[in-house]
Amino acid sequence: MVAKSFFVPLETLDFDHIVADVEQIRAVNPQRYEMEQLTAIIYEDLENNICVGYKDITDEEFWIRGHMPGMPLMPGVIMVEAAAQCCGYFAKKHDLLGADMIGFGGLEDVRFRGPVVPGDRLVILSQLVQVRRGRMIVSRFQGVVRDSLAVEGTIKGIPIPIEALKQTLEKHKSQQQR
Repeated sequence: MVAKSFFVPLETLDFDHIVADVEQIRAVNPQRYEMEQLTAIIYEDLENNICVGYKDITDEEFWIRGHMPGMPLMPGVIMVEAAAQCCGYFAKKHDLLGADMIGFGGLEDVRFRGPVVPGDRLVILSQLVQVRRGRMIVSRFQGVVRDSLAVEGTIKGIPIPIEALKQTLEKHKSQQQR
């Protein structure tokens, strides 16, 4: 895919200009430990609702041992999770959905175009295309390694009803203790 097809021309991105590091991402996103899939956010454009972050893929990723032994390939679901975290970061930071927590609402037209392996930097470009405050956000995303598209699609985010979820978890916990 040629650079003009990306939401942001790759040559304009400054990887030395960190908008949010891991700690600043943690202040917005709830994922922790193995599920943290962003290394940094490097670009935000509120006018066009674009956010760019990246994940540096190391030899220490939790999926290396089993996906695939001797040929570690970043699982597609983890690539999509990285995109969701980038989209969610932007929407939550700027309170676009009006929710305390954003979760998956759906995926459309997801295509995997190339492998992502240890040593790669997966650059996530996201563009918010629809907001229904309190109901749903829709973002397009592209995952790029070097100058090549690795994954793309559309992701939907929905508000997570935190209190109802906590009550359900407590109910399950008390049932298991019986």
